Amino acid sequence: MDRFEELRSFVAVIDAGSFVRGADSLRISKAAISRNVSELESRLGTRLINRTTRRQSLTDEGLQFYERSKEVLASLEAAESELTTRSREVGGRLRINAPMTFGILHLAPVWTAFRAANPKVLLDITLSDRVVDLIEEGYDLAVRITRLADSTLISKKFAETRMVLCASPDYLKKHGAPEHPGKLAQHATVSYSYWSTRDQWHFDGPTGPVVAHTRPFMHSNSGETCRAAALAHQAIVLQPTFLISDDLRAGRLVELMPQYRSMQLGIYAVYPTRRHLQPRVRAMVEFLSNHFRVPQWHV
Repeated sequence: MDRFEELRSFVAVIDAGSFVRGADSLRISKAAISRNVSELESRLGTRLINRTTRRQSLTDEGLQFYERSKEVLASLEAAESELTTRSREVGGRLRINAPMTFGILHLAPVWTAFRAANPKVLLDITLSDRVVDLIEEGYDLAVRITRLADSTLISKKFAETRMVLCASPDYLKKHGAPEHPGKLAQHATVSYSYWSTRDQWHFDGPTGPVVAHTRPFMHSNSGETCRAAALAHQAIVLQPTFLISDDLRAGRLVELMPQYRSMQLGIYAVYPTRRHLQPRVRAMVEFLSNHFRVPQWHV
């Protein structure tokens, strides 16, 4: 038997003045409330209520126990009320992991704007291109840019980005522009280390999928480093529009072989579970969706 149910039954009988009215107040049967009180007395090894056919009264021990029981139940009710209120309030610590470059370029303004709208949230932001284990490492939410694989995690896509093959006009003037992905092995390239396909770059062309085998002179886990090599006229790179869209618009970089399209990647908010989702996590997911409703990097 639940000890709190025993206490609630005992207090209800005293407050209502009888077992019948106490049972009615708890919406249980008289037999159930009598059993609860009897089991309480049996567990304590003492009589709490003197019962006769006409009336009932508390024993000395019962009176003392009644007063303490009221305090315990009141404390429990207060604790539950406080927790319920807090569970509905957008507040508390929110641990987020996000990719380095995207985090610096596009998420940094989000944190301050979100904080202004939700001043009771304490943000704890970690930027890393490593795929973290949310549950193992204690993150509430992660931002991931990927073709999301099947996962036990819950995700919501809030934006997209396209991978673009590009180089600077000066590089192309000096080395020429490849006309087919198969020619990329003859060019200087810089590759992003975390691509699962590494030095094989995938495209969808006019006649179907094409795999280009490249020979990078440098690998880097930083998209900014890859971009810098292209802007320095040193290489052809394959980088996302969220990083290079301004360069493409300004003519500092030129898209190559647009008829061969590379990957379209989703940008997701990922979190461990949908059940009992904390209001601060839900608020951040909604904020990201609204903030990036019309991304600025589409070209």
